[in-house]
Amino acid sequence: MRIKSLIVVLFVLSSIFGANAQQKKYIMHTVAFYNFENLFDTINNPNNDEEWLPKGLQRWTSDKYKQKLENLSKVLMQIGTNDKQKEAPTLIGGSEIENRNVLEDLVKQPNILKDDYGIVHFDSPDKRGIDVALLYKKKYFKPTSFVNIPLIIYRGNNNEKEKETEEDKVDKDKIEVTNDNRVYTRDILLVTGFLEGEEINILVNHWPSRSGGEKKSSPFREAAGRLAKKVMDSVYKVNPNAKIILMGDLNDGSYNKSVKVGIGAKLKKSEVQQFGVYNPFEQMFKDGNATLFYRDSGDIFDQIMVSETLIKPDFSTFQYWKAGIYNKPFMITKFGRYAGYPLRHSENEIGYSDHFPVYIYLVKEVK
Repeated sequence: MRIKSLIVVLFVLSSIFGANAQQKKYIMHTVAFYNFENLFDTINNPNNDEEWLPKGLQRWTSDKYKQKLENLSKVLMQIGTNDKQKEAPTLIGGSEIENRNVLEDLVKQPNILKDDYGIVHFDSPDKRGIDVALLYKKKYFKPTSFVNIPLIIYRGNNNEKEKETEEDKVDKDKIEVTNDNRVYTRDILLVTGFLEGEEINILVNHWPSRSGGEKKSSPFREAAGRLAKKVMDSVYKVNPNAKIILMGDLNDGSYNKSVKVGIGAKLKKSEVQQFGVYNPFEQMFKDGNATLFYRDSGDIFDQIMVSETLIKPDFSTFQYWKAGIYNKPFMITKFGRYAGYPLRHSENEIGYSDHFPVYIYLVKEVK
């Protein structure tokens, strides 16, 4: 039997199956998502990055940018690590990314370089000039296909426009629409590849914001939820046994219509039927956890969900084990009005992000 350095861990199976189970060895991989919060460089690009330039509103200098990269890499290398899992995440979904260049700079940081992360990224039509992406450890994950899927939504008569442009348009071509009422937002990123020889599909999302108010903007996120479900259904058409992970900053909670109806995510594993979705972060929210705060109210907008095929009791293939929020003390504001909030960028300090990252573990028994 080949033992993989640091990735094969010894579990007491009582933590999974009950106190009478025998000790067995398992391969563990961490899958994470992190909103990088305005990961912009200092170069004036043809997008809306004027705020994040040396002479812009944020006075975003090279020193500040370098500190931001160092801070993010510090977090990424520690997400999900503990006495059982020593390695940094194998798969990392990210959002609020200006371009591929900032990701190239990120994966070249000294404390992350050794992990040799690959990058999957597309420029999106988002009006703020921010995108989603996937980082992956090349030694464990081999992408076979990736595509950006546009979310076409409009102000005004949103639902009717959506039916005309979104229906059955899950393909490789970005849809170009000229309409003053279009809300330009992030694409959904779909990546298919092999995790140590086993096919996994990952959807990385950053749904429309709550700008203009939660109620007014809710139809846009509901449309995003429906599109995400259509993407998953398209994957199932190719492979009914596909394993799918949906992650992202959804700008909605696990209880909102976009998640509960659009995706159809369930609170309990026992409720998930074939082609269904399990959301472990719904219970985490009910337990009082949060990934971000607004007006002293916490919520979990950053979520990772898994398909029914990843919650099987048979661990002979990769299966979901457990989920978490990574919120260590160094990432938290300690004083002042925002004490307890994620430590973010301010005039006096370059923090990490206004969101805490989330993660899940995938495990497989070693035979």
